[in-house]
Amino acid sequence: MIVAGLGLRSGCEAGDIIDLINTTQARCGRRPDLVAVPAFRYREAGLQAAMARLGLELRAITPDELLAAQPRCITRSARAQAALGVASVAEGCALAAAGKSARLIVPRLTGPHATCAMAQGEDA
Repeated sequence: MIVAGLGLRSGCEAGDIIDLINTTQARCGRRPDLVAVPAFRYREAGLQAAMARLGLELRAITPDELLAAQPRCITRSARAQAALGVASVAEGCALAAAGKSARLIVPRLTGPHATCAMAQGEDA
């Protein structure tokens, strides 16, 4: 399974999300099977619209799941750490959804209002 993890600002538009997922996908040559986001961003209108346009399943990652994935993350953001208590949102979401033995295949890429990373689970 290939999982795209997203971190995004409130109000992020669907087009920005789609562009970032497409850029990340091009880096590894694989389309994600699903997209994972922090639970508190799950209902964002732009995110929901992007998933509908891309035809991708969306999974909400709980705070505990996101925290548990942090030791496997490559990049760190002091800003995310201060605001959310975790230093890597996109990578953490991707790894949490892809499973305990997942590995990053694209570390965090940054767009104007979002970040995206991709992880591969064992079954991919």
